[in-house]
Amino acid sequence: MIRLGLVLHVSSSRNIIVKVEKTPKIGEMVVDENLKPVGEVFDIFGPVSAPYVAVKPKTSKPETLVNRLLSTPRRKR
Repeated sequence: MIRLGLVLHVSSSRNIIVKVEKTPKIGEMVVDENLKPVGEVFDIFGPVSAPYVAVKPKTSKPETLVNRLLSTPRRKR
């Protein structure tokens, strides 16, 4: 597991906005702390030194994820 980062808010287009610690790949699956899939990386934006990602949610209530840590299931290399 690789820690993705902290959920900041849900955008007006219903995407989950995350301040990332390590930049993922677009299309990568995102899980919560219980390893439940919550969506996939839809977009990467912001400065290269401190990027953000938009996660397309697979949950009906993405607002419940605000201020929670998300991860990606890939392994560290």
